[in-house]
Amino acid sequence: MSKNLTKREEDYSKWYNELVVKADLAENSGVRGCMVIKPYGYAIWEKMQAELDRMFKETGHSNAYFPLFVPKSMFEAEEKNAEGFAKECAIVTHYRLKNDEDKPGKLMVDPNAKLEEELIVRPTSEAIIWSTYKNWVQSYRDLPLLINQWANVVRWEMRTRLFLRTAEFLWQEGHTAHATKQEALNETVQMMNVYADFVENFMAIPVVKGVKTETERFAGADETYCIEALMQDGKALQAGTSHFLGQNFAKAFDVKFANQEGKQEHVWGTSWGVSTRLMGALVMTHSDDNGLVLPPNLAPIQVVIVPIFRSDEELENISIVVKDLMAQFRKLGVTVKFDDRTTQKPGFKFAEWELKGVPVRIAVGPKDLENKTFEVARRDTLSKEVVAAEGVASHIQALLEQIQKDLFERALDYRNTHVTEVNSFDEFKKVLEGKAGFVSAHWDGTAETEEKIKELTKATIRCIPLDRKEETGTCVFTGKPSTGRVLFAKAY
Repeated sequence: MSKNLTKREEDYSKWYNELVVKADLAENSGVRGCMVIKPYGYAIWEKMQAELDRMFKETGHSNAYFPLFVPKSMFEAEEKNAEGFAKECAIVTHYRLKNDEDKPGKLMVDPNAKLEEELIVRPTSEAIIWSTYKNWVQSYRDLPLLINQWANVVRWEMRTRLFLRTAEFLWQEGHTAHATKQEALNETVQMMNVYADFVENFMAIPVVKGVKTETERFAGADETYCIEALMQDGKALQAGTSHFLGQNFAKAFDVKFANQEGKQEHVWGTSWGVSTRLMGALVMTHSDDNGLVLPPNLAPIQVVIVPIFRSDEELENISIVVKDLMAQFRKLGVTVKFDDRTTQKPGFKFAEWELKGVPVRIAVGPKDLENKTFEVARRDTLSKEVVAAEGVASHIQALLEQIQKDLFERALDYRNTHVTEVNSFDEFKKVLEGKAGFVSAHWDGTAETEEKIKELTKATIRCIPLDRKEETGTCVFTGKPSTGRVLFAKAY
């Protein structure tokens, strides 16, 4: 199988786009800016979904579903939120088509079918959800309200890229209501930590936890907590956000409750979400010039077995041994595929599963049956070893755990060697010329400085790290006083 992938060093962006398509993750569709997620790509997303869903339920959340359409007046109720998403909205104005009398066989919008009120196709669901919560909350006994929904949203992006930025994408969005400010703040931080746990332990991607600056904050939030990851090309990617909404949406939609003293109060809110953009992060963090590299915890197929045979009889003998081995894997909870296609040669299969990032490949031929051994290849290091047949299933289970750990350590090492402290704007610009990664610099805290740096360098403040040292310094751009360093980077 010919992969012919562009090398990362030659053109990282082209490499990424080719890999997503060639590894059968996704492709562009007949709708501008929208993608088709193919079965192999969707299988990875389903594994992500299953783990996150389990984590949400363990923290007390329930799933629900809310409408795709939001009446325009409802959308406008929280002004900052409406203003923040206004440029990305798709709007429904009519509800019927009719035959075009001037062009037989063509359809036109029926001018008599204009909606009384235009509908926004949800770019996010705060408006529709908070208008619903108004009916669900009367007393402190109805709180907290801990709801999540798995859904699609539409944001009319002009420049799109598979998984990273598409006009329609899949995500989950949590929306919670609480009796006190502290409860809502605790929820916001808890969900940021859930995301960090998932991204580090399942995706094998180290993250920086932090808060966004006011400029980068979610529209309508009082505070946005985030996790930021670093891709192999030195660009940052926002891997998840959790927003403390204060009482902004509760006031906009009049969501009140009677407290224990019987007094009416507005509830406190949060919202939090991750999307199919995580698929892009997964590809860009671990993969190489040979194709995908998937962490075992999210690989749809953890082990692939390829038979080496010249006759039907040899295949039959191999199949008997493999059948027993697959049963052992399944008992251990390891997902395995036996690629016994007779239409493709072993070399083709090796290249195909390498491209698709299957963590472990086992090759077995007549000589292996004689010697009671298997050839085991790791996808992450491309190394091979010959392993005794006895106990091979538990050996490979341990190997999968090792691969998961090694992928995280490799990504962490890359991240740690790509955080540079700078103290002057010349240094700042110089670092950004290469595979910069994160640039740690003092900032005077003003939106004007933040905007000017972005304009001059294309670098944005990714976050104010939660674990940063509080230290006095001078802003890298203006020389004004600063209370601590923030992380800048060019980002997706």
